[in-house]
Amino acid sequence: MGDAMEDTLMIVKPDAVARGLVGQVIARFEEAGFEIVRMRMQEPDPDLIRRFYAEHEGKPHFPRLIAYMVSGPVCFVQLRREGAVARARGLVGATDPADAAPGTIRGDLGIDLPRNSVHASDCATAAAREIALVFDGAR
Repeated sequence: MGDAMEDTLMIVKPDAVARGLVGQVIARFEEAGFEIVRMRMQEPDPDLIRRFYAEHEGKPHFPRLIAYMVSGPVCFVQLRREGAVARARGLVGATDPADAAPGTIRGDLGIDLPRNSVHASDCATAAAREIALVFDGAR
C-alpha cells in the first residue's frame, strides 16, 4: 500500500525566478510525479511573508530572510501526490545549497543562504498552514 495522497507547498524563490528557472523547477516536480493543484506568480506581500515565516521571528536571520523573499517575484505552487511532503523535501535537498546533494534542486540551482532557490513545506501541518495562508488568505 502506498502513501496517502498529500498536498504540499513549494515556492520558487526570487533568485530562481530572476534566473529564469521557474519552468525547470516545476518540471522537476512534474517529472517526479507531482500534480500542480494551484500556482500563482506574484510580487510577495511583506505581511504575507512575515506571517509565512513567523516561526523564525526574533532569530538573527529573520530580517535578511524577509528582505530576500520580498526582493522580487516568487512562484507559489500547491503540489499533490502520495507522500508529497517527504518526496518534495527529498527533491529540494538540504537547506544550505553548500550541503545539498548534486541532483537535488538546491544542490544544482541554489546559490547560498537565503538564496537557496526553493521552499518546500517541512511537515504536513506546515503544508496545510502554508497552503491556507498563500492560497486561501488565512490570517
